[in-house]
Amino acid sequence: MRLTIFWERMADHFGAAYADSFARDHVMAELGGRTVREALEAGWEAKDVWRGVCVAMGIPPEKR
Repeated sequence: MRLTIFWERMADHFGAAYADSFARDHVMAELGGRTVREALEAGWEAKDVWRGVCVAMGIPPEKR
């Protein structure tokens, strides 16, 4: 998954303004105790980060 697609999905689910805040501030066990931004900066693939967000936030399968 390209980062542009990842950020589009984040904005679609959380809203454009909140997606960035969520990515900076919300620490998730699914990302190894990292935020979205930290996971991406640590080299995680965008698709794996998105899967972690989906699990943590209960995003329905049709939006994954």
